[in-house]
Amino acid sequence: MEVLSLFPRYLLKGHLPEALLDQLLVLARQVAADPEASPNAAAKLAGQLFQQRELRPDQPAVIELCRDVILPGCERWIRHVIDRQPPQGRGPWVPGRYSLQMIDLWLNVQRQGDYNPTHTHGGSFSGVLFLQVPPQITAESFDGQLCFHGPEEWHIQSFRTGMAEYVLPVPGDFYVFPAWQPHSVAPFRGEGERWSIAFNVVAVPQAPRPSAPGPQVSAVEPAKPSLNVSLSSARPRPGGF
Repeated sequence: MEVLSLFPRYLLKGHLPEALLDQLLVLARQVAADPEASPNAAAKLAGQLFQQRELRPDQPAVIELCRDVILPGCERWIRHVIDRQPPQGRGPWVPGRYSLQMIDLWLNVQRQGDYNPTHTHGGSFSGVLFLQVPPQITAESFDGQLCFHGPEEWHIQSFRTGMAEYVLPVPGDFYVFPAWQPHSVAPFRGEGERWSIAFNVVAVPQAPRPSAPGPQVSAVEPAKPSLNVSLSSARPRPGGF
């Protein structure tokens, strides 16, 4: 006998290089020390957190993060999921028919009692990476954990255990998932601050390219990794699928 897992929801998980994690921690400390120097994102987000501050696209750590981690992570997710579909069922997700663009990137500073209610994001992909986690946040309780929600209510008495997946935040870990995936963050008790960076990515349709011999060029465009990173409602957003 075997137990089959039906209708999986795919999450991409990775871990930041230590050097990049250190750079992002330095940047987060600068933002936390002078929050008014960074645009306040709280009014545009669901989180009830102490601070939610936009990060600038010209910051070296942001450029490296977008170019080397986030956009390749989205591309890895696409290829893992879409390449398992029949060719005629892959829709626009064929290399050369889309490009990936960062649209939002911001720092979350969560203190005792803060929380992020169940919500979804805009764009095509979203994700989070963890920078700093108070030591009392452990797998022994729900406190401070990231939760991914399924389409039905979680109810362990009737074995609906797959309707909620809890993720223990670990500094350096990051996750990429479809923007429609509902998720939340539970409050925690005690001292300290839980720091994370959240982001949104959009897949932009491309004009068909003439076929050419040789290997396919990646749909990720690392040359312009984060030029339009902003939560500003005044800037134009690239249209997705």
